[in-house]
Amino acid sequence: MDTKEREERIEGLKECCSNMLRLMGEDVEREGLVKTPERVARAILDTTAGYGEDPEAILRGAMFKEDYSQMVIVKDIDFYSLCEHHILPFFGKVHVAYIPNGYITGLSKIARVVEVFSRRLQVQERMTLQIKECIQKTLNPLGVMVVVEAQHLCMQMRGVKKQDSVTTTSDFCGAFNQAKTREEFMNLLRNR
Repeated sequence: MDTKEREERIEGLKECCSNMLRLMGEDVEREGLVKTPERVARAILDTTAGYGEDPEAILRGAMFKEDYSQMVIVKDIDFYSLCEHHILPFFGKVHVAYIPNGYITGLSKIARVVEVFSRRLQVQERMTLQIKECIQKTLNPLGVMVVVEAQHLCMQMRGVKKQDSVTTTSDFCGAFNQAKTREEFMNLLRNR
């Protein structure tokens, strides 16, 4: 997005935040809150910056022909996202494995793909699927597996208030349809 569009979005979000603070019973002119609407607006644009990025282009930008055909694992990729149901954070780790089929990608690009999908309003299940599908579609590997482990503040701060709960999701395709291949990946994750 260009500078003008960004500033227009910031102004609109500032107005929304000011209205929300008023509806909560706050004085938006109070010293501690005077700059809050702008800070919130900028934070929202930052935490949803993934809408403006193309994850497939990120992978294609560092695709290399390579004969390697064993499992490539990038684990413990930190992520932060916003739950689309409550606009509260959920965060954790993503673990990705793929088996190349003639092409590999720069390892940091896998982490960038995670970043793109996590910087959108999300649900963990969809994010898991999107990461897997992006890697499968772009690299066309022999198989992809994605595991996401996350804590959800919507479960910890409100509702059921379960502080130590962790949600795990996984998705896989290709060679990872074989239990032996999935088991190898999971065993390698356990050996952290």
